[in-house]
Amino acid sequence: MSLATPTPRSAARSRRRGSAEPVPYDFRRPIQLSREHSRTLQLGFDGFARQATTVFTSSLRTVCQMALASIEQRSYAEYVDSLDASTYLTLFSAEPMPGLGVLELPLQATMSCVDHMLGGPGNPDQPLRPLTDIEGRVIGGLVERLLGELRYSLAGTVDLEPAVTGIEYSPQFAQVAGAADVMVVTTFDLKVDEQAHRMTLCLPFSGLLPHLTSAAAPAPASERERAKRAQAAQQLHERFETVPVEIAVRFRPTRLGPGELSRLQPGDVVRLSHPAAAPLDVTVDDTVFAHATPGAHGRRLAALIVGTTQEENR
Repeated sequence: MSLATPTPRSAARSRRRGSAEPVPYDFRRPIQLSREHSRTLQLGFDGFARQATTVFTSSLRTVCQMALASIEQRSYAEYVDSLDASTYLTLFSAEPMPGLGVLELPLQATMSCVDHMLGGPGNPDQPLRPLTDIEGRVIGGLVERLLGELRYSLAGTVDLEPAVTGIEYSPQFAQVAGAADVMVVTTFDLKVDEQAHRMTLCLPFSGLLPHLTSAAAPAPASERERAKRAQAAQQLHERFETVPVEIAVRFRPTRLGPGELSRLQPGDVVRLSHPAAAPLDVTVDDTVFAHATPGAHGRRLAALIVGTTQEENR
């Protein structure tokens, strides 16, 4: 008994069948981030992570590092459910995009940052409570710098003008969008000394989509390409001028009821609605574009054009 050796083509088919797994379709999200849009966002947020690393390191005066972890499309309810019950949320407007954005930093990371900026060691054991006025002003300066770097990093996609509109500690009270509204949620891995934290950024998908589409559009054509396109358009227009089409010369339509049609017999005369002095309609696909009078040209019937719809509209 011998075993047949699989051919490379059959092996490739079996690998494709083994790797192709069905993916559930979410009807709540009919529009998904395309590969081009995800790539555009990844480039922008990678730059933001590098700039934020410099901001944290210079502000806290300790070794910090931030890296992009993921870019996901979620509903706002899913985003809220993924956050801790108590966290530090900065709500900001994102003109020219409609709606609000959210920059979320866990309370432990927030208190550790405040401790560092006030000259402390930034111990991992920090009180998880709302910030005082002084602490809020201290961390507010850091957040303003982060939003400035966000504006700079996304300048190639959308010219944001982020401005802080409020602070919340409970995600349930942050009324940024409707529960079913689709958001773009970006997660960053933040490391302060040896402490690892997760920072998230939430932006409205409907506001980002037009700018992502424009950013992913092809680059403007060169003068040579524009000249070739103009030449091709001219040639296409000239060819359309010589394409033959079927036309019809008709009387104006006459309406008859079903009863009159059923009573018609050979020899009956049907009175037309077309006036005797009115010209005939010249049509293409039932569209009237000219008028003509009947005549003859040698032994063949002919129609003399007496007017066009363009002249009549004038």
